[in-house]
Amino acid sequence: MATTDDPTLDLTVLKINLDHFFLLINGLVVFLMQCGFAFLEAGSVRAKNTTNILIKNLLDVFLGAMAYWAVGYAFAYGDPGNGFIGHSQFFLSEIGEDESALSSFFFQFVFAATAATIVSGSMAERTEFKAYLIYSVVITGFVYPVVSHWAWSETGWLADGINGMVVLGFQDFAGSSVVHMVGGVAALTGAAILGPRIGRFDKENIDKGSHQGHTVPLVALGGFILFFGFFSFNGGSVLAISNPGDGIVMARAIVNTIISGAAAALVSLGMGKVLYNTKKWSLLTMINGGLTGMVAICAGCNTLYPWGAFVTGVVAGAVFIGGSALVFRLRIDDPLDAVAVHLGGGLWGIFSTPWLARGTGIFFAWNGDAFAGWGWNLLGALVITVWTAALSVLLFGGMHILGILRVSPETEYMGLDEKEHGEPAYPIMAYVGNDSRNAANGGANGFPATAFHPESGAQGKDNEGLDVAEMASEREAADVV
Repeated sequence: MATTDDPTLDLTVLKINLDHFFLLINGLVVFLMQCGFAFLEAGSVRAKNTTNILIKNLLDVFLGAMAYWAVGYAFAYGDPGNGFIGHSQFFLSEIGEDESALSSFFFQFVFAATAATIVSGSMAERTEFKAYLIYSVVITGFVYPVVSHWAWSETGWLADGINGMVVLGFQDFAGSSVVHMVGGVAALTGAAILGPRIGRFDKENIDKGSHQGHTVPLVALGGFILFFGFFSFNGGSVLAISNPGDGIVMARAIVNTIISGAAAALVSLGMGKVLYNTKKWSLLTMINGGLTGMVAICAGCNTLYPWGAFVTGVVAGAVFIGGSALVFRLRIDDPLDAVAVHLGGGLWGIFSTPWLARGTGIFFAWNGDAFAGWGWNLLGALVITVWTAALSVLLFGGMHILGILRVSPETEYMGLDEKEHGEPAYPIMAYVGNDSRNAANGGANGFPATAFHPESGAQGKDNEGLDVAEMASEREAADVV
């Protein structure tokens, strides 16, 4: 390794490299959360839409990378910029010969990709693929970057604080509002304009779980990966590790994340058992409750005491249960419960952090500055909600008017895997066999003559009443053509 005669200079170089390495490693862990979202969403949709939701999660990365490289990073952190938006460094130009912004770009990109991923879950199983391509680029390239500029750039109006007093600036350390509320509001708006899946709220289906996801193990695996990723999502938001106290702040953020997530998971599990008609211990409710707690603690994970994280998590668990019930009562179809998790959890985190922040929070200081900081957070949450909702109405409403937002009823019945991609995740012939002997022997080769459809609750029918044999013959005819 090259060295210099000045040990101070060597130490400075080491510190700079450590900070870059810190951002890249934590960015890679947050990137893994895309895998968690993919598993969570794939398990939460019906089998006939698995390929569709997986390709969308992959494109959140690929499309997001292009959009954020081209314009997103410039809008978010382009310097110079103004209080509203950045306006330089498009396509990562003008970043300097030392390319010191590259590690920051990667870390911020994986956050941007998360915001778009939230939306795809709420609009799953009935959205046109071309519509997904449009909204993914717009959210990653413009809607989210502008909000992150407000809250996290040096020139953003929210970060600048009240009358330029940064000490009273916006309190959102890791994105309760910047990432999760943006994703949650866009998801709520999109799902409302898109409308529910066919039959979702029909009287004969509403209490029978006819639109349940097809594999709980995938949901659980995705949940575990997301829980793991949140430690870097929150802890890595320190953005550096070489300054005095950085390690302590990161440790505090990680400890608070697990405490809040655990408390929320347990509360949601218990409330689901008591309040839901099934009176069962629900794994899916517990997973979503835990995620809500980790979303809520994003805002204050660097400043709260552990007991504050516990309070945040307890309330977050109840927020998830209440938010999920409210969305259902409004007849808004959200297959992932993403609105309750991300909008509900994010809003609670932004609301509670100015109360619970150590030393400066209302519970500790009880002075004008503390209440002003709370008001600034509420104002920020309101403006972020209005901004995201307004752009989402224009975006999704425009596509709805143009007739490109939702797939046809035939496509929705048959499944997007087959109609949109021609690649079913669970080909029927893999279950029934593809030779004539199996049919002649009535299933003697180990497969039943009439397939048990992987998303069906009854032999030979999918959960919308379509005959599996008829679907198979249609697919075989398509293959011949």
